[in-house]
Amino acid sequence: MSQPPGPRGRTGAVRGRPSDEARGGGTGSATEEAAVTTGALARRLGVSPTTLRTWDRRYGLGPARRESGRHRRWSERDIAVVEEMGRLTARGVPPADAARTALRLTPASCGMGPDPTLVPPSRTPGPTRTGPPDSLARRRKGLARAAVRLDAPAVQDLLTETVERHGLITAWQDVMAPTLHAVGRKWEEAGDRYVEVEHLLSWHVSRTLHHRAATATPSASPRATPLVLACVPGEQHSLPLEALSAALGELGVPQRMFGAAVPVEALSAAVRRTGPEIVVLWSQARSTASVPLAQHLADTRWGVRGARGRPVVMLGGPGWAGPAVRGALRPTSLQEALAQIGTVRSRPSGGPD
Repeated sequence: MSQPPGPRGRTGAVRGRPSDEARGGGTGSATEEAAVTTGALARRLGVSPTTLRTWDRRYGLGPARRESGRHRRWSERDIAVVEEMGRLTARGVPPADAARTALRLTPASCGMGPDPTLVPPSRTPGPTRTGPPDSLARRRKGLARAAVRLDAPAVQDLLTETVERHGLITAWQDVMAPTLHAVGRKWEEAGDRYVEVEHLLSWHVSRTLHHRAATATPSASPRATPLVLACVPGEQHSLPLEALSAALGELGVPQRMFGAAVPVEALSAAVRRTGPEIVVLWSQARSTASVPLAQHLADTRWGVRGARGRPVVMLGGPGWAGPAVRGALRPTSLQEALAQIGTVRSRPSGGPD
């Protein structure tokens, strides 16, 4: 997840490297504060030490001063520069352009005084905010890098911009979900290290989806009955269900979202009380998928005798790969789930009596 290292070689000055004075590294407070080692800074930023040395060699983003033996010691101002480099590359800015912008940082813009002439590009509106044209693959890579650095503002900005630029469905299917899966695989292979990265990314994805759902316009249809969305008992992975909830919210579809690990009794009571057209059950793992529960909900009836209804059950998630439930819908993507829900809701009534 870290910035890919460049070719190995000796570190040191490069042609065209800015002088210490041009980089704000004179004999002032930056020199006095220089105390962070390259290894410690790499861990702080979530990149490899090789990446920092490459940025130094290629773009002149190294520390302004070195101790005897050429050991690097990074000042707060040096750290601010490489942090800005990381934020810009995470947003898809080419490294050379990102380095030139990062080097414009002055002591004032690092919090040491006012500077009315410079605002970091990652926080400015307009063309500078979005950067050059990007691909979904670049956004996935940038999102992963920002999460590894635990750069919460950059993670949130990238998620928000992706939804606004590409729409919720594409953002979820092509950026959010693949990045979550990649981060999960990475840390499983690393022996559960860096779990904090996955937690931070998951929280911001959830925050983005909730905000999208909260700003949606509800349906004005008088006959619309709410859908019920719930994770099966024991299932804690609710993000895919939150994505469906947000997408339904954008379409104005009324719903009742119950979230993770809903007990059987509570889920049954919710279905009887709301009379939903559709009940969506999410199961991430085979161990949580319950055919008896799904069949029980599919057979649930409500209403007066002679006009009783029952829901259509939709099974979402890889946990349902094996079990079969009579008459249940089995979408394989968010887009397919929305299409199937639209088909059911276009019928004269929710489910057959």
